[in-house]
Amino acid sequence: MKRFLISYAIALSSWLFLSPVAWSQKPYEEDTFTMALTGDSIITMRLSVYREPEFLKMIELIRSADVAFTNLEMLFHDYEPYPMHESGGTYMRAAPAMAKELAWAGFDMVSRANNHTGDYGVIGMRLTTKHTAEAGLVQAGVGESLAEAREAKFLETAKARVALISCASYFKEHSRAGKSRGDIPARPGLNPLRYSTVYVVTHEELEMLRRILERAGLQPPKSGNKLKFFDHDFVVGDKPEARTTLHQEDLEEIANVVRNASRLADLTIVTIHAHEGDGNRSVPAKFLVTFARAMIDAGADVFVGHGPHVLRGIEIYRGKPIFYSLGNFIYQNQTLLRLPYENYERYKLGSNAHVADFNDARYDFGRKGRPVTPEIWESVIAVPCWREKKLIEIKLYPVSLGFGKFRTKRGRPMFADRDLSIKIIEDLKRLSKPFGTTIDLREGIGVVRLSTGATN
Repeated sequence: MKRFLISYAIALSSWLFLSPVAWSQKPYEEDTFTMALTGDSIITMRLSVYREPEFLKMIELIRSADVAFTNLEMLFHDYEPYPMHESGGTYMRAAPAMAKELAWAGFDMVSRANNHTGDYGVIGMRLTTKHTAEAGLVQAGVGESLAEAREAKFLETAKARVALISCASYFKEHSRAGKSRGDIPARPGLNPLRYSTVYVVTHEELEMLRRILERAGLQPPKSGNKLKFFDHDFVVGDKPEARTTLHQEDLEEIANVVRNASRLADLTIVTIHAHEGDGNRSVPAKFLVTFARAMIDAGADVFVGHGPHVLRGIEIYRGKPIFYSLGNFIYQNQTLLRLPYENYERYKLGSNAHVADFNDARYDFGRKGRPVTPEIWESVIAVPCWREKKLIEIKLYPVSLGFGKFRTKRGRPMFADRDLSIKIIEDLKRLSKPFGTTIDLREGIGVVRLSTGATN
């Protein structure tokens, strides 16, 4: 009955709805398969109570896809676990009922590996697994051991079986799953993709670091072209840059999971939570480009990135789409019910402070840039379409998360208006150009050209 009432409301209001994506709900042919792909979902408030046409149309798009995915950057529990000594930033937690709100919105699959997986330890991770499963959502990226965290999870639909592999390159070390030699239990946690970074500097800069270390009494090598400075490696080179290298064992193990999954499923999604950028959070770090292409080589049909809280470019590699970041989909990180002592302590807030005081201390005056940066609150729903195993279309539906609105309104997605849609697609065109990808703007929707931009 609820779904019928929503459909009726959409039909009744559609003649008033002038969004550029209002025309887009065209049925796909029976022999095609579509995905609705989104970025980070930090959900703390119900979705099912809202009735704006722009919102309901967006929900209908998600529901109309054959499979819908989002990154679950939230923990579900009733404060049974205690917080760990450090978190992924804000200690994330929402009421368990929020898992069902994601299912109501039409999502089928969620990734769990991200920098908030371990905010409330193993108990918080396990409770989230329980509540997410009870909502009927397929989840990947965490487990009782590294092998379990790495493995693909599967969704059966009437048209295809879909595999999901979830990993993270940005995480707190205590949340990384581990292996066992059989004598002690494995460590529960998330599926990690580790990497190393070497910073290339000039000879003069390296000598400056050497003098700093000497003055601090840390006894660096007296000579040479390499230095370690507070766990960071520096080398002398011609051009200043950050060189990132993938952890080979992680790369090989995840690739093997993808090879297996691609032979057990019709379509395979690999997704990563990665904050790391290449001098700009809108540009993926070089190791992410290497990893994404390696996953396609291993058999993935689509690669989905999230984590930097902004959009990144799109690449078509060997005929398969790589979305380096789909930004935020739900971003309700300022309406949490409680926060632990550590969050308040960081901003020197006393025992009389509450969540709103923490928000003011953290975000006012542009701190961290998040409330005052428009791109944080702009996103797309990517809808790739396949016929058999051949990618035939990618549409990009612009989404607004309410930049400039009050905390209780900001962070909930709905289709963007015409002007903002144009701006979002123009940004994606600019970010995707270095990857050889061309995006056309058609009636407020981005359409990726598949005849150009492929990398062999």
